[in-house]
Amino acid sequence: MNLSQSEWTEKSANKDFVILDVRTPEEFIEGHIPNSQLLDIRNPQDFMEGVNALDSSKTYFVYCRSGARSAQACQIFKLNGFDSCYNLLGGILEWQGEINS
Repeated sequence: MNLSQSEWTEKSANKDFVILDVRTPEEFIEGHIPNSQLLDIRNPQDFMEGVNALDSSKTYFVYCRSGARSAQACQIFKLNGFDSCYNLLGGILEWQGEINS
């Protein structure tokens, strides 16, 4: 499911969730949403190992640079039995909140 930043913020307010950044390590270092974990979708083997190591019962908020890679990641999550996976529309480019570097 795709969420705007306001919907993302609203949904994440009362839940136990994990924020995943599916960009490259270089992009992550340049700046990322606080408390996010890196899971680089452009490294397929490591990405799938990371997906398989995650708890499918948790809620995941996923983002990338513009929203395309994270949408793809959410599809992969769904195919692997994850029910609660949300894609940030517009990615970090449109993120108006805090960014760590």
